[in-house]
Order: sequence, then C-alpha cells, then structure tokens
Amino acid sequence: MREHVNDPYVKLARQHGYRSRAAFKLDEINTRDRLIRAGMLVVDLGATPGGWSQIAAKLGAKVVALDLLEMDAIAGVTFIQGDFTGVAALTELEQVLAGRLPDLVISDMAPNMSGVASADQARSMHLCELALEFACNHLKPGGDFLVKAFQGEGFQEYVKAMRDQFAQVVTRKPRASRDRSSEVYVLGKSRRQTVAAAPESV
Repeated sequence: MREHVNDPYVKLARQHGYRSRAAFKLDEINTRDRLIRAGMLVVDLGATPGGWSQIAAKLGAKVVALDLLEMDAIAGVTFIQGDFTGVAALTELEQVLAGRLPDLVISDMAPNMSGVASADQARSMHLCELALEFACNHLKPGGDFLVKAFQGEGFQEYVKAMRDQFAQVVTRKPRASRDRSSEVYVLGKSRRQTVAAAPESV
C-alpha cells in the first residue's frame, strides 16, 4: 500500500485525471510505436478501470472496451461488462463490432493472483492466448496487437506464435512498469494478410 501511495505514476495519474497508472504505459508505447490514430477502431480487453481506454479515446480513436468488472463511462468508449473467457461476452463483443474489423487490439488483462507462481503464470498465459486468438480472428490485415504478458513458462512459445501472425514482434518495458515486475508488453505490428491458422487457446 505504501508503494502504491508513494508511486510517482499514481500521483501523475491523479494530476492528469487518468484512472490508473497503466495509462502511462500505453502512452509511452504509443509515443514510440505510433499505434493509435484518430478515427481508428480499437478493442480494449481487460479495460477496467479505464486508463488505456482513456488514452485511446483522447487520441481520437473509437473504442470498444470489455472487462469482467464494471467501468464508469468514458466519452467515445462503448463498454461491455462480461467474462472474456466465456462465450457470452465474446458474442456480445462481436455483435457490437457488427462486422467491423478493429485496427488495433490492446490487452492489459491479468488474472487475480493466487500467490502460487506456476498457477498464476499459467492463468496469465491463457488470457494472452485468448487475446491473441481474438486478434487473429478479428483484426484487419495490417492491424496491430499489444498485450501484457509475464515472462516465465510459456512466454517464449507465445512470442513465437505471435511471429507467425505479425510481420514484426517486439517487446516493450515502459518506465511506468515496476522494475521488480516480470510484466512486459508484446507488440505485434502489421497482421499478416496470409497467416497460419489462429492458435487455439489451451
């Protein structure tokens, strides 16, 4: 709790009106990689409390956001409350998209941590796999995909699977990501027009 209260990015988030310090992670990655443009369609997976959606909407994107938890309304953001691991939420998300293919899929999803490292890593990678499967099935050709992952078992295999789907795959560790955390952001740039079959989640 003391670390959170004294965190400079938590203080900056309050000053800028952002809902979470995570907003600065996306902001830094976007500044470097130029992912978000006005008028583009962005899908934000694991959106609550809304920091990433705020950044995307601020830059003029149309955002469709999804999370298991409630999220207060944000101008320019259509929010769906549901469990991304279930069929119902995915079906509703597809209905909202109404056949439109997003230009960018972003995922800051993470499981509720149990404290058992092996189990937490497996659950985190499962969410990453689901997000990649969604991106492969819905992104327009040439679209980009940004996902939070934790380095550990399954990570290298996941990066390899992303390389099958995107022309370029890089990792980013933004300054707002705590040094002691194993989290990194994996960015797939320019979804291939002819790709291998979308990986199935396990």
